[in-house]
Amino acid sequence: MIEGISIYEILTLTTIIFFIGVYGFITRTNLISILISVELIMNASVVNFVIINKYLYPDMLQGVLFSLFIIAVAAAETALAVSIIINLYRQIGSVEVKETEMMKN
Repeated sequence: MIEGISIYEILTLTTIIFFIGVYGFITRTNLISILISVELIMNASVVNFVIINKYLYPDMLQGVLFSLFIIAVAAAETALAVSIIINLYRQIGSVEVKETEMMKN
């Protein structure tokens, strides 16, 4: 597929990106940072779908179709999350997770 780059190198890179996203999701306290971490996780899975499909079945497009579906879901999720974060900021003046927990009482 790509001259000089093996599938193992690409899968290693996407694994690193995936776990950076997981680490950011677990450790961050800012809602925007958590949203970016979720996007990293989803983008790593999209690249995995495309690469594995390209190497295993070069003439079929199932991996690409799954990737387009994931990208559409990620765009909708991002739009919804950003609107929720904006409304939270208008109400409490912060986007920190600890300050949004007091709203459930």
